Amino acid sequence: QVQLVESGGGLVQPGGSLRLSCAASGSMFSIYVMGWYRQAPGKERELVATITSGGSTYYADSVKGRFTISRDNAKNTVYLQLNSLKTEDTAVYYCKAAHVSLGSYWGQGTQVTVSS
Repeated sequence: QVQLVESGGGLVQPGGSLRLSCAASGSMFSIYVMGWYRQAPGKERELVATITSGGSTYYADSVKGRFTISRDNAKNTVYLQLNSLKTEDTAVYYCKAAHVSLGSYWGQGTQVTVSS
């Protein structure tokens, strides 16, 4: 079992930055693929970025060059640095831990609102 708790969301102006954190409890954090997803009102949840246990990353085209995913296995935490934010980045951001044998787990989400 893995419990995930996101933090760091908030209200920011266009062009601003935020850093989201996802703290995991439970064992074997380092072997999970960690991902950030987001869901805007009236839209389906979409993948934002992932990072493997080895540190390989993937980004959706819409955030490439603006967002950075990273992980600190010693702290059982994955981060998402959001830069150059746009109004269309407004959404609830969710953290996910996934492993082919151990299953997948979601956090409760953190709201990011980009507005002037």
